[in-house]
Amino acid sequence: MRGKERGNTKQAITIEEILRFMEDEDRPLLLREILQHFGLKKERRRSVRERLRDLADEGKVVKIRGNRYGLLAKMNLVAGRVRCHPDGYGFVIPEKEGEEDLFIGPRNLKEAMHGDRVVARIESVRKKGKEGRIIRVLERKTRKVVGKFMRGKNYSYIIPEDERIFQEILIPEGETKRARPNQIVVAEITQYPTERARPEGRVIHILGYSGDPEIEPQIIIHKYDLPHRFSSAAMKEAQRLPSVLSPREYRDRIDLRGIPTFTIDGEKARDFDDAVSIQVESDGRIRLYVSISDVSHYVKEGTALDDEAYFRGTSVYFPDRAIPMFPPELSNQLCCLHPQVDRLTITVELEFDANGEPRGYRFYPSVIRSYKRLTYTIVKQILLDGEETLRERFGPLVPSLEQMAFLAQKMRQKRMERGTLDFDLPEPEVILDLQGETEQIIRSERNLAHQIIEEFMIAANEAVARFMEERRRPSIYRIHEPPSPEAIEIFRRFVSPLGYRVRKDFDGSPKELQRVLIEAQGKPEERVINHILLRSMKWAKYSSKNQGHFGLASKAYTHFTSPIRRYPDLIVHRLLKKALLEQEAGVSEEELARKADHLSQRERVAMEAEREILDRYRVRFMKDKIGEEYDGVVGNVMPFGFFVELKEIFVEGLVRMTSLHDDYYHYHEDKYCLIGERTHRRIRIGDPVRVRVERVDLERRHIDFGLVRKRDREMG
Repeated sequence: MRGKERGNTKQAITIEEILRFMEDEDRPLLLREILQHFGLKKERRRSVRERLRDLADEGKVVKIRGNRYGLLAKMNLVAGRVRCHPDGYGFVIPEKEGEEDLFIGPRNLKEAMHGDRVVARIESVRKKGKEGRIIRVLERKTRKVVGKFMRGKNYSYIIPEDERIFQEILIPEGETKRARPNQIVVAEITQYPTERARPEGRVIHILGYSGDPEIEPQIIIHKYDLPHRFSSAAMKEAQRLPSVLSPREYRDRIDLRGIPTFTIDGEKARDFDDAVSIQVESDGRIRLYVSISDVSHYVKEGTALDDEAYFRGTSVYFPDRAIPMFPPELSNQLCCLHPQVDRLTITVELEFDANGEPRGYRFYPSVIRSYKRLTYTIVKQILLDGEETLRERFGPLVPSLEQMAFLAQKMRQKRMERGTLDFDLPEPEVILDLQGETEQIIRSERNLAHQIIEEFMIAANEAVARFMEERRRPSIYRIHEPPSPEAIEIFRRFVSPLGYRVRKDFDGSPKELQRVLIEAQGKPEERVINHILLRSMKWAKYSSKNQGHFGLASKAYTHFTSPIRRYPDLIVHRLLKKALLEQEAGVSEEELARKADHLSQRERVAMEAEREILDRYRVRFMKDKIGEEYDGVVGNVMPFGFFVELKEIFVEGLVRMTSLHDDYYHYHEDKYCLIGERTHRRIRIGDPVRVRVERVDLERRHIDFGLVRKRDREMG
């Protein structure tokens, strides 16, 4: 009866119904059995077939021999992304939350390439984890390959730049675009690899020779497939936007132009999307205004500008350029909070008592006029260095800066009390000369000025997240899940030999880990402990469900303060506006979840691209330093040697085990150190050393050091 009743209805069969039926039957099912169960008429059976194909494409079911469909979880199968290692093996990173990575040996990778979505079979479970083989490629990720063009005896080929792509790309005659041997080219894949054949492609761009510093950014842009040109439709929309505000655009906005407001950014910043101002009431209450550029006023959903920004997901920053999410007409002009011009913003107004205790918040569309464009350096010189010339020059703003410093320190104290993990990991800053060559690589400074803006942006982001959560409005959150018990145990074993203790019965609170970071402050191993703990953490990501932010010890957090350069912030702006007007959100949680996943992936791509371009600049900087000696600190110890971070310049290199000639050294995994067999000399993380630059491999981006001497630990 059930099948006949469904056959008489016009309602389409949903994916959830198909999955529920397959789970109830608890065995692989013939397509015929699934169709008969739902009792659909012949002309409506195609919809079920299409949904089964969608489920197979999504990796939720798999089609097996005999035209049967089975559930992956019931068949010892895993769907996920392939992450290859330069040594020839790989891992499948499961799409299902909480599942451990699956090791894939070289022979079992089959025709899969790095980044592909695949289905893999679990074939064994050992102490070190699960192992398996790839049985099907669901989706190809790699469309283009950057590499060195080479000519063989009877054929041409490309050696990929990315060491995680193991296969050379064959280039048929007529598809070389007249590339010359050793040139760096971009090839489009025309035929993916099989078990019997290598991949094929055609050259679509010739970038130049690897020795030219100008091609380094181009390599990264094409290697990570970063969209770097705006469509003509997006450019036309940007150019049609008004350059001057009309009075009607001020309507229904709170006018904050009478309050001293300013931006604080880095010297090289060009897109200013956040401004701050502060007022102290007669009773001592403090009002903090965090005003964020109202990009959503100009960029409407469904436009070419919006579609392109969503596809990019984020701006990408290189030492010599930026790849913005929006055209310059928006990012550097109309939505940029330049001084002495009116700008439309969304303001988060935060109220505190005289002691800096939070007392409430509200949000509203506003119009501001930034008084000045301040930099972190200027603010630091005013507040910390007490430079009289600057205090006179910016006299009207000095009281505001001093009040902000007081409030920020109170806010930071509150965050530390709740258990925030404050990683002291300075970022590298690359100084380029006029020719584009690296002149110096320094540690970027993080001072009181940075902390002021950091605290204010965190407070604004938390206020918006709490507001959306309390009103049960759909939104996108920035979440950071707690580390796994296995990761905490690895960290505990790592810090124990260094004299730090982490309780075995870790309760999941960040306070226990915060205590270790505080104890390590000022010690030689401080930076390394920060690194290792950060490596133990899960990646922060975007989600349609609020799961809190472990690293910030925050119950609700989002990204709201950078809509010029992060698309999730733009989504949150739109949803907040609708919430304030009590309008329907117009988007389901499922749709937000899909967007959050896409934007998390785009962020990962941008981070990897930015990290690699820095590595390239570091290696190029060291290429003429062969034979020079530097002081450094052991940053990590591995079975094949140890990594050293230099003190004078922000560069890391490897001292290989084979270069240590005074003894036979052995790696002790439980102690995270190397111990000499005869001398019993230990090389541990945090040890100060002096090293010599022995070898710089530009192509593989490797720097090899030789150990000159190991210094006393106290000298670090």
